Amino acid sequence: MQTILQDFRFALRQLRRAPALALTAVLTLALGIGANTAIFSLLDQALLRSLPVRDPQQLVVLEGTGKAWQGHTSSHGGDADAYFSYPMYRDLREQNRAFQGLIATSPAGLDVTWQGSAQFADGEVVSGDYFSVLGARAYEGRLLSAADDTAPGANPVAVLSFDFWQSHLGSASGLIGKSLSLNGYPFEVIGIAAPGFHSAVWGQTPGVFVPMSMLEQVIPGQGRRLTNHKDRWMNILGRLRDGESMAQAQTSVAPLWYALRADELKALGHQSPHFVADFLTNSRLRVLPGARGFSYSRDALQKPLLVVMGMAILVLLISSVNVASLLLVRSAGRVREFSLRTALGASDRRMMGQLVLEGLLIGVLGGGAGLLLAPAALRVLVHSLSEADGTSIFSAALDGRVLLFNFGIALLVSLCFSMAPALQLRRLNLTTALRESSSTGSGGMLVLRRMIVCLQIGLSVLLLVGAGLFVRTMQKLRAVDVGFNTGHVLSFNIHPNLAGYSAMKMPALQQRIADSLGAIPGVEGVAATDDPLLSGSTQGGNISVDGYTPATDDEMDVEKSAVNPAYFLTMQIPLLAGRQFNVSDNAAGPKVAVVNESFARRYFGRAQNALGHRLMDGASSKPVFDTEIVGVVRDSKHSGIRDQPEPTLYMPFDQSLSHAVRETYFYVRTAGASANSVTAVRHAMQQVDADLAVDEMNTMDQLIDEVLRDDRTVTLLAVSFGVLATVLAGIGLYGVLAYATTQRTREIGIRMALGAQRLVVMRLVVGDMAKVAGVAVLIALPVAVGLSRLLRSQLFGVSSSDPATLVGCLAVTAVMVLIASAVPALRAAKVEPTEALRIE
Repeated sequence: MQTILQDFRFALRQLRRAPALALTAVLTLALGIGANTAIFSLLDQALLRSLPVRDPQQLVVLEGTGKAWQGHTSSHGGDADAYFSYPMYRDLREQNRAFQGLIATSPAGLDVTWQGSAQFADGEVVSGDYFSVLGARAYEGRLLSAADDTAPGANPVAVLSFDFWQSHLGSASGLIGKSLSLNGYPFEVIGIAAPGFHSAVWGQTPGVFVPMSMLEQVIPGQGRRLTNHKDRWMNILGRLRDGESMAQAQTSVAPLWYALRADELKALGHQSPHFVADFLTNSRLRVLPGARGFSYSRDALQKPLLVVMGMAILVLLISSVNVASLLLVRSAGRVREFSLRTALGASDRRMMGQLVLEGLLIGVLGGGAGLLLAPAALRVLVHSLSEADGTSIFSAALDGRVLLFNFGIALLVSLCFSMAPALQLRRLNLTTALRESSSTGSGGMLVLRRMIVCLQIGLSVLLLVGAGLFVRTMQKLRAVDVGFNTGHVLSFNIHPNLAGYSAMKMPALQQRIADSLGAIPGVEGVAATDDPLLSGSTQGGNISVDGYTPATDDEMDVEKSAVNPAYFLTMQIPLLAGRQFNVSDNAAGPKVAVVNESFARRYFGRAQNALGHRLMDGASSKPVFDTEIVGVVRDSKHSGIRDQPEPTLYMPFDQSLSHAVRETYFYVRTAGASANSVTAVRHAMQQVDADLAVDEMNTMDQLIDEVLRDDRTVTLLAVSFGVLATVLAGIGLYGVLAYATTQRTREIGIRMALGAQRLVVMRLVVGDMAKVAGVAVLIALPVAVGLSRLLRSQLFGVSSSDPATLVGCLAVTAVMVLIASAVPALRAAKVEPTEALRIE
């Protein structure tokens, strides 16, 4: 212990003797470790962290495979196989023997009124045993139980999340047993969930939990979902029995799943052998790990987070290599010191331990500094990934696991870079070095440092290529033609059902809103739909087309949108054939539809051929083709900018009352900047009905920015890491070149004494590093192109070997080499021959 303390004090003295080197090394490590800590925190939250419930390793998520062409699926994200009907959930829960319990969940938007104040809140409709199966605890009162989820409409009770109780209700005391209004219906508050618990669905932060049996009261008009086998809208999680494995559970529940699917197939009527094979024979109930909960967004985040984490690790590797290079320079100046210590009896083990301890000290200091940088970096990242209203699925707080990761990384890299000078010194003949004059080291050290610089440049090239590909992807995404004019459009949505409007009242309400908004000066058009643009959501179902016989593997699912007559004109979606909707296309008139060109091309070959054909919304063994196609419009992006247009069926709002009662989205086109009309639009909506709360008001340009938020964040991080890697490589290159120039002082002096011009000397110095950089680029570029193929799913409109990106990478690297070489080259050119020879 005394020896360790002596070496520790000596290591501190060495750092104080070289403050510039120590500060550079610590800051270099801090940047690499801080970036890794921040990115790892996001990755940990999204991909690694378990739910804060009892024995989360026993939780599983269910997915049911097999085509289901008849019916309706409401997807909130994630795999469509993870959505089930309520009757299927009920049968699985009551008849299985593999699980302790099964729970069902689905999100719901709520209008919460408390003490006369109304506000929107995210809610979750859950089965009664939701909290007991998860093993969640109550902070106050009690949580939902199976007795709260019996007959439809019989149990108007609710549980609040701890965060919602604090942030929205001001931590009101005595709330248990009192009533609050959810969508105009009174619910009794029976409990508050414990702090830290949000939902069984990662990324969701519902404020209110209500039993599944109250679905009609929470989402008016949707109570029929509790009996409809063809409506898949909820997710199922379960808890395994003690000692049961997922494989055993899947095997155990397989016969039950087959029997239940067979019953559903009978209800569908006679089907083709191919349909039977897909629907029943090849259908499986998959039991998947659920410790992290279900997620609507995890799959979309996984690849970008892993890519960014890989980039951060490369930056950390460059930082470590850079510190190793600095320590090699430092150790080269300590050759005589270690020679003297050897002569005085110091063992190789003692000197190696001294160098390792110095490296560990730098690593710990760098890790501590990185820990100071990480919270700020994490806050910036969380803010960039937040929704427009500031909410985020990520937390900016660092937990214990992230702290352990930070110091684990610090110790690991410090051991790695401290071994470089230690191993190099073991190869020196210290006795010979002691007899020589004070030297800066050997040629072997110079070769090692050149190899280190070559590695740094190569790693920076990898990051530059990745950054360039993401930048090019963002350029392509920004230039995508979405199929409608996004300029001067203001969007918002309302929840008419929450304000007490029935389906029958919707036509009159929409007309009043259109008239009120249309009267605002500068408003050129008002569009309305139940299927929002570029929101990431889809609203589909199957259809039957007169005269079209589907192939055995032909899916008849299409996107379905209910729109008002002014929709296409307002959004400036070009009409290709036929006509648009008009005011006569109402509930009393014959049913009509407009389709997009993908729909027309799929079923009729070309746009003009679609006109006059008839179809039916849904499927039946005896279809009634009651809807005529009267128009074809141009394709437009719907779910997202990256997605290809899907066949889309547009129906008039007045003829789609089952859709019209749901959330309605309005798009207001203005002559001037749409942001300037926000106040006027809000005032007009107040005049229509003060109870109609306006939500998510944004310009279409802001909406597109929101859609591209994740891509923009990944691009920003990639560019930041690329720039940081290039700067670190430049610093390493400068250090090696400055050292090499110092070693060649005598050679340069002789050259200049023999008549060499200063320009020739500068070219000699720069050319030396240009060769190193050239070797690094020749090796790194093919590797970068190969690794970039792993990014294909994240790229858009750009190949992994994009010429513009590769040329730009070469240009940046060349500029970095020139800048890093400039100062040493100028110093070499200023060497005086007589002074150089006198020193030697």
